[in-house]
Amino acid sequence: MAETIPPRGLDAQGYLLREGSLARVTNPFRPVVAAARDGLLELFGARLHSAYLYGSIPRGTARVGRSDLDLLAVLHEEPAEADRAGARTLLEALDRRFAQIDGGGVLLSSRTRVLSDLERYDLGFFVACLCTPLLGEDLAEYLPRYRPDSLLARETNGELALLLPRWRARIAETAGTEEALRPLVRSLSRHLVRTAFTLVMPRWNGWTSDLHEMAEAFAGHYPERAEQVRKAALRGYEPVGDAVVLASYVDDLGPWLANEYARVHGIKAPRPEDGA
Repeated sequence: MAETIPPRGLDAQGYLLREGSLARVTNPFRPVVAAARDGLLELFGARLHSAYLYGSIPRGTARVGRSDLDLLAVLHEEPAEADRAGARTLLEALDRRFAQIDGGGVLLSSRTRVLSDLERYDLGFFVACLCTPLLGEDLAEYLPRYRPDSLLARETNGELALLLPRWRARIAETAGTEEALRPLVRSLSRHLVRTAFTLVMPRWNGWTSDLHEMAEAFAGHYPERAEQVRKAALRGYEPVGDAVVLASYVDDLGPWLANEYARVHGIKAPRPEDGA
């Protein structure tokens, strides 16, 4: 029998369930996942505590030639710049080797950080609910169960005001060709839709990673901004390299969303890298 996901991703007690599994990886992506697993082991060896797959591939919704490969590698110690460079090289090699994927990324962290009090409702939630174990010990065993409440909303996406200046700088630094702007449109579109969704997540009472479903959940509470977020969801899947779109994100939708988020849920606890 095919594995099914309960409505809104909640168990009978109202806790969020882990959304993906290796059983949901479709046949075209199985060789990609196997190569990624072997590549992480070769790259990090005994320094690797565990590795995870996340995104559309473990959810079983990946599209051949269109979806990206998303990985999280957890090391026994804090990753260094050389580790990040190695991870980028690995992903680039996988992207060249497999036509099934369109780019992707490898996030790096340490076991200590994942399990820290500061990250419990951000990176910890990400590992426990949005990541699928691929290698090593599953850190979800050390993390709490999560409800779709205001605390989770604040700690997962309550940093938009801090991100907006960085986004403006990235836009200014990016070459103005359509091909150069397309990945940036995809990335910012997805982030804004997810932020819009978590703004209303406690009222919607559940979790989804489908951008269109996220947009509709938001639209039910903010109809005056609904069309903007629906278009952002579409661009998250079908990005266009349009500087006007990016300007609308950082000059209009983004600032409004940051202010409303702070009003409803507060601001995410600062991280050391924020300069706090």
